[in-house]
This record gives sequence, structure tokens and C-alpha cells, in this order.
Amino acid sequence: MNIRMRSLPPGWYPGTASKAKTAIEQMLISVKSMHNNAVAGIVPHAGWEFSGKIALKVLKSLIYDIDTIIVVGGHLHRDEGVLGAYEEGYETPFGIVKADLELLQAVKESITVKEDRYADNTVEIQLPLIKYLFPDVNVLALRAAPSEISILLGKTLAVSSEKLKKRIAVIGSTDLTHYGPNYGYLPKGTGETALKWAMEVNDRGFLDNLLAFNGKAALVHANENHSACSAGGAVTALSYAMAKGSKRGVLLDHYSSNKIYPGESFVGYAGLIYLV
Repeated sequence: MNIRMRSLPPGWYPGTASKAKTAIEQMLISVKSMHNNAVAGIVPHAGWEFSGKIALKVLKSLIYDIDTIIVVGGHLHRDEGVLGAYEEGYETPFGIVKADLELLQAVKESITVKEDRYADNTVEIQLPLIKYLFPDVNVLALRAAPSEISILLGKTLAVSSEKLKKRIAVIGSTDLTHYGPNYGYLPKGTGETALKWAMEVNDRGFLDNLLAFNGKAALVHANENHSACSAGGAVTALSYAMAKGSKRGVLLDHYSSNKIYPGESFVGYAGLIYLV
């Protein structure tokens, strides 16, 4: 069996099943699930210390009886299209997650999906959380460029899964504004004013477009304002939700890494779900 092996070091998430289980259970203590009918969601992709709780909030809100969870990451340029992991499974501390290559093949019949040969945190960081919460679910690992190909990908996932009679959910993985000297982005200087702008103006501009079901505007905002590092993943999730008839988006949480480790450089994180 061809397996995509773990690439992130233990600082991102624990390296053993026992330590990963302990970390997840500690995070779940403060995770309240108020929904169970989300067909899609958007999660951050920092290490679990920063974004694990938000990701769990989103994952615990998903519909029941899922056959496959599609995780769509990013970190791509606008012209890079769609990438997909071709392996038969993915390594996690809890064992191998089986890949849904049948669904991948169906998607490839409609759009070009190039092989993703590079390690990337946007998808990998979610896999142990999914394996813990949904032990028997399959996963499909994709990445989408921050362009309108992400809108097409979301629609294609809806059509392909319906043809195969698969019950799926789509998770888009993106962090928000990367602000400060570490990222070379300081349009509002430093200090509290900068933090307030990054969260309440820049992050919110991107999130408000997602909540308004305006994928094109979300892409433009991210590309012009550096408000999301993997906007293609988020817009794919939105596009899929729209194809499934969702008309309600809920912002579950939104905060900055500054909340955990204060400093002049920080990143925004948010969890959002789409309900049917």
C-alpha cells in the first residue's frame, strides 16, 4: 500500500497515539458542539496549540454518516490549479487513513488534478483530528490555488460525489492575515492598533465575504489584502456548500496567535461552517 507519510515534526502535533489522544481530549473539554448538520467548513492549519480547538469545533459540527471528508489546503500561487495526493492512504498517530481514490478519479474526469508531491501542513495537520473523531472515514487530500479554479473544484466535488452516491463533507484549510516583521507585512505599524486592524478589518473582510457566500470577492480580498494564505481551500468549501444548497454560514471562532503568544508578529485563525 502506497502511503503518504507524516512530514511535520512533533511540535506541530504529537508523534504518538497516546500523546495525540491526550492532546485532543484536553482540547475537547472546552469544545462545545452546537451543530451537527454542516456539509462544509473552514479550519486553520497552524500547530494544534494554536488552532486545534477551532479545527475540532468545525469537525464536530459536520453531518453524520460521512463516507469521505475532503480536506482542501493551499499555499499555492494563483496559476497552480488543483493538486491531489495520489497515495492510497495517509499516516497519522492513530493509524492509516484510507484515501478515497475513487472520488479522486471521478474529479479528474472533470478537471485537471496534478499530483501533489510536496509535504504541506495545510492538509496534514487535520488528518489525526479526523482519524480520532471519524475512525472509519476516508479522506481525500487536495490543494487548490487562490483562483476561480477553487469555485469549479467545489462544484465538481458535489457532482462527483452525487454520481458515486457518496456522503461527503468538504473542509477548507486556511490561516488568515500573517502580520508583522516576521512576515514582512506591516501596513498599520505595530502594537494594539495593528492587531485590531488585522483582525477586525483585514481578517473580517475575507471572512465576511465567505459568510456572504461570495467566493469571487473572497478570492479578490485575499489576493489583494493578504488576508488568507490558502484562500483556494476556503472557497472550495464554500462552493461545495453552495452546490449542496447551504444558505447559512456560521463563524464559530476567530482569534489571533497573539492571544497565545503575544508579539509583534501574529497570524489570524478562524473556524466557519456551512449548514443545510
